[in-house]
Amino acid sequence: MRLKGSEIACEALLREGVDVLFGYPGGAVLPFYDALYKYQDRLRHILVRHEQSAAHAANAYYRVSGRMGVCVATSGPGATNLVTGLMDAKADSVPLVAITGQVARPFMGKEAFQECPTVDITAPCTKKNYLVMSASDVAPTLYDAFRTAVDGRPGPVLVDLPRDVQQEEAEFEYPINPPAPNHMALSPEALKNLRRAALLLAQAKRPLILAGHGVLISRAWDELLALAERINVPVINTLLGLTSFPRNHRLSLGMLGMHGMYWCNQAVDQADVILGLGMRFDDRVTGRPGTFAPNAQIVHVDVEPKNIGRNVRVEVPVVADLKAALQALLPMVGQAAPNNKDWLEQIEAWKRDHNSLYVPEDVELPAQYVLSELNKLLQEDREAVVTTGVGQHQMWSAQFLFLDRPNSFVTSGSLGTMGFELPSAVGAQVGRPDSTVWSIAGDGGFQMSMHELATMVEHELPVKIVIMNNRHLGMVRQWQDMFYDKHIKETPLMNPDFVKLADAFGIPAVRVTRREDVSPALRRARAHRGPFLLEMVVEPEGCVFPMVAPGKTLAETMEDPRSVVVARATS
Repeated sequence: MRLKGSEIACEALLREGVDVLFGYPGGAVLPFYDALYKYQDRLRHILVRHEQSAAHAANAYYRVSGRMGVCVATSGPGATNLVTGLMDAKADSVPLVAITGQVARPFMGKEAFQECPTVDITAPCTKKNYLVMSASDVAPTLYDAFRTAVDGRPGPVLVDLPRDVQQEEAEFEYPINPPAPNHMALSPEALKNLRRAALLLAQAKRPLILAGHGVLISRAWDELLALAERINVPVINTLLGLTSFPRNHRLSLGMLGMHGMYWCNQAVDQADVILGLGMRFDDRVTGRPGTFAPNAQIVHVDVEPKNIGRNVRVEVPVVADLKAALQALLPMVGQAAPNNKDWLEQIEAWKRDHNSLYVPEDVELPAQYVLSELNKLLQEDREAVVTTGVGQHQMWSAQFLFLDRPNSFVTSGSLGTMGFELPSAVGAQVGRPDSTVWSIAGDGGFQMSMHELATMVEHELPVKIVIMNNRHLGMVRQWQDMFYDKHIKETPLMNPDFVKLADAFGIPAVRVTRREDVSPALRRARAHRGPFLLEMVVEPEGCVFPMVAPGKTLAETMEDPRSVVVARATS
């Protein structure tokens, strides 16, 4: 059948199982929106208030649902506004498909209104991008885009559609799926190295598993759990690896790295064998270059060859799909768990003597207290999802919130994008409509995307928003205080009245200033059927601990001085 290019795009999305898009219309993409009008019973469109939010929402939608996220923008500023969201997805290996409008073919290269070189601008921020110059190419291009996004190391792709291509007619034929490539097949080299890994694990006295985002991407959480239990080895997570292993499990130690648990960092420093799964050993994990895990032989399993050996020395490299690798490794390690009793007792001693989850007692309302109370609610609701922005609240959330369900903690990792909290909550709520979604926000990051409150109201998304209002750009202030001679510059914030702001959008809100009011407010928010905003007026000058200072090793992890005093007093 003959269809317009815009209609072909809609049909292609339906063939790929897409039923929701996040976007913002504009002139060059109007033909596509005209087609959406005809397909609105099958393609739901979520109107965000900024194109960057569309990309973040598509990112979170995929992470919580496993279904492809799609975002749409017009040409020029619409496309350039997507760039941060695309780079965020690429840095965190999240697949999504972006569709942008472009000026008509006769006007390209002539500085037409809202023209920009979208494919050139987004090339470094995507796995692949496409400029479609014929309506007959729309279907095969989108077919390739969806497969490219998820093949190997996942990432975002972009399809740029000139306006007249969207209006041009062509015969619609969608490619027939060929047999899918067998990504689970392991190379002889990978199998050989997995056998070496099994032998190292069997001989280890102080083994650790470090689980990263790759475990979630490959959906290998069941295999990870089975392996950890079979060989009785504790599991430490990266920030993006959180929820790949149930946090309440006896072998779960939490997060490592710059703001990781003290005992995690000490365990890494003392380990003799480390099995790194789906992670990059980036600078936030390793501390000072060349000092990571000085006593350990490292086995690194990752689908991306260039990640292996790039940041740390690797004894056993395994390039493979993580799920396939763990399925092969399980029978290699046998059934008899090695005796790790002494090692586990050492870790328990670190946990007992070094309270990384210390809640300050000398201030009225520390952020840590808010999150410890929220964690109690999350233990009652194992289906809940948490999204965060970037900064102090993000690190405290990673430390204090014990989530067991895979893909229930959504945050911006590698790029560290402030303003991620609200749009990602939009995507998460659409992706898991029956789950309670908590958006943990900083007062600074919240103001970068607070316009998405309108999206939540318009689309009846019952997100629960918790703003940690410390009246500062907290993490930057912490660094200025600790490493820049207390030169506090441009980090104190003049904030709006967040309760009144929420009221302007028609969202009920409560301001909390006392500890005794925290739990009732959280429960009230959870019980409300629609969106709800909580402003937590927290300690203005609190610092995130533990912390690995710049140029220091994991063994030199700093603790909250107040927790050290308490520990000494009780020892």
